Amino acid sequence: MLPVKGGGFRWQGEQADDVIDVTLTPFWMGKHEVTWEEYEPFMITELPREKDGQVVDFMRETIEDDGKLLARPTPPYHPMTYGMPREGHPAVSMTQHAANKYCQWLSYKTGHFYRLPTEAEWEYACRAGSTTKFSWGDDAAKASEYALIGGDASSTYDLPGQKKPNAWGFYDMHGNVLEWTLDQHVENRLKYFGKNKVQDPWVIATKAYPHVTKGGYWQQDMEAISSAARHPSSPEWKASDPQSPKSLWYHTDTPWLGMRVVRPVAIPSVEEMYRCWNSGVAEDGEMAKYR
Repeated sequence: MLPVKGGGFRWQGEQADDVIDVTLTPFWMGKHEVTWEEYEPFMITELPREKDGQVVDFMRETIEDDGKLLARPTPPYHPMTYGMPREGHPAVSMTQHAANKYCQWLSYKTGHFYRLPTEAEWEYACRAGSTTKFSWGDDAAKASEYALIGGDASSTYDLPGQKKPNAWGFYDMHGNVLEWTLDQHVENRLKYFGKNKVQDPWVIATKAYPHVTKGGYWQQDMEAISSAARHPSSPEWKASDPQSPKSLWYHTDTPWLGMRVVRPVAIPSVEEMYRCWNSGVAEDGEMAKYR
């Protein structure tokens, strides 16, 4: 984790009039994506689980509540690396729900509050004080120094930190794997917030799709990896999921999608923690059909 001082930047949206001046309070963020070694202790559990990740009823009376009762993924139905290297590499193919529940599990394990970064926090950390298209500037010729992109169909992700970091020390903010944020994707953020100056903006999710992902991945081009580029999630990301209904935990068609985590300096309320860890969950507690 690296500290990010509070500050602000101008948030340019997809439409010409969608411009917001954002101010953010301090936070820490992972200097690279979460790796398989960090994610698998959460993902792999020997306890039998219901489809929603809860321990099956007949086991509950025999298990002390030591954190094992937290919702955790059911066993994957095929290797989630899709034949790519595993050791030391970014964890991929999780749904946003799984990423949020990993943050909840990590918070329980450490005693500190963790969550996904908001879109604004992610972009602020990516820009690292820059106002250019990429954190290193506008020169596309320098992309290979900072970003793993442009790979062909046989290429794979790489170990974190193989390229240069940005000015604040964050690696792979451009390329390598696409990354989840906490926000629901909206076309016009200025319309959503209703004002052009906002503090710690977060588009709270009210439905399962789409959420915002950022950073691009190793097979994409320059436009896809810019600091401002946003990629909405889609149900098509689990089109080949053999389960019915589709899994809450795995995207079968996104071997290029990962995550990194944030720890805000200000500890939020219990209600806000719940909203962060249950993004897209209906008010009645029922899971949305897809993640």
